[in-house]
Amino acid sequence: MTHLLVIHHSPTHSVQQLLDAALRGANHPDIEGVQVTSRPALAWARDEEDETLIQQADGYLFVTPANFGYMSGALKHVFDSTFLKIGGSLSADGSASGGETATQRRLYGLIVHGRYDTTGAVRSVEGIVGGLGWRRGGEIVEAMGDVTEEDLEAAEDLGATIAVQLMD
Repeated sequence: MTHLLVIHHSPTHSVQQLLDAALRGANHPDIEGVQVTSRPALAWARDEEDETLIQQADGYLFVTPANFGYMSGALKHVFDSTFLKIGGSLSADGSASGGETATQRRLYGLIVHGRYDTTGAVRSVEGIVGGLGWRRGGEIVEAMGDVTEEDLEAAEDLGATIAVQLMD
């Protein structure tokens, strides 16, 4: 059985709706052989989770609000506290080196909700996962303002798309 890990920071109704849709898609009854685990990003801040859960997963789905032009602080903490432990490495200038990692080539998906702009949040996550050598498993979902049915469908589709690619 493969393992999809969903790490989210969903402090608002809008982000929670997107998370619920993504989980619906990932847990679709036609998808077999994929265990879906959902954890709030704050679990790492509370020392309830560590790098082990990330290392054991075969793919990832991140759900975050765009806060002040960046991913949520909670999701940033997950990456800050695990990056080197899951195989990330830094170059001499402190940037992600993008070399071989223990989790190289794993799939990830990203859902971002913002009121006005999601560009910085997407760029920040993409920079980190790029340094880990992960590969995007579907189109990034960027929902702006009030969450629409189209946003929910896109989130559900992304959850299913990542899970299908992980099927045994």
